Amino acid sequence: MATVLSLSGSPSPTSRTARLLRHLDTALVEQGHEVIPLDVRTLPAEALLGADFGHPAIVRATRLVEQADGIVIGTPVYKAAYSGLLKSLLDLLPQYALAGKTVLPLATGGSTAHVLAIDYALRPVLSSMGASHIVQGWFVLDRDITVQEGGGVHVAPGTREALDGVLGQFAAALDRAPLRVAA
Repeated sequence: MATVLSLSGSPSPTSRTARLLRHLDTALVEQGHEVIPLDVRTLPAEALLGADFGHPAIVRATRLVEQADGIVIGTPVYKAAYSGLLKSLLDLLPQYALAGKTVLPLATGGSTAHVLAIDYALRPVLSSMGASHIVQGWFVLDRDITVQEGGGVHVAPGTREALDGVLGQFAAALDRAPLRVAA
């Protein structure tokens, strides 16, 4: 099966975005995919903000992107755009870092006023980075993600079905895509 990088662009350690991604990671693992989680907030701020391409953590993150067959990118929406933290990492990746990758963009936010952030802010960047297939993304309202005791999440029924649908499209696209052959 495919290797999937699950990339959270949330700056918060108690992020609904990251918890939602980890919830979806479980579903992908159950389908037989290898999932590697990466929370951008765990990368050194000095390396991200100083554009230190050679920093070991940035080199490792770049390698994880390179080695992935597919990438699930999750971000909270702030002021109608994806997070600045996510942008900091995307800016450090090679221009065509997503070439040959299947990408699932996800966003979370407090209002439906930001629902188009995926299509108007994130999708163009992913496309410019060469993503070969960007599946339909999904915007999840914060109120549809309930953090449970122990750190898991409960996703509201209508949202859960929608996420199952886009995750199914992502998995199907991964299954159709030629897998990377390790060098």
